[in-house]
Amino acid sequence: MDNWGISYLNENELYSVAELFKIFGNTSRIRILLALHEKETCVNCLAKELDMSESSVSHQLNILKAHRLIKRRREGKLIFYSLADKHVRLIIDTGLEHICEL
Repeated sequence: MDNWGISYLNENELYSVAELFKIFGNTSRIRILLALHEKETCVNCLAKELDMSESSVSHQLNILKAHRLIKRRREGKLIFYSLADKHVRLIIDTGLEHICEL
């Protein structure tokens, strides 16, 4: 829908949008999303690349997955994570574009 406005959204939808944007308010999650923006990867690789513990990465991945921002794929014993869809990529790209023009 091209014409979004307050009159088109009910309270539950407004709340859901606010909750979605809260997820982007954590630098660890942003770092993970930016890494996944580049390529699909596993917890171990993300932890090394971002200099975070595997436990911290897993915790943040669970939050991102619960909000449908990432998806996972199992290959043997490994689980690979990637951005959920083009909308997540667009949100990240738009955010980066916005801060670069400030």
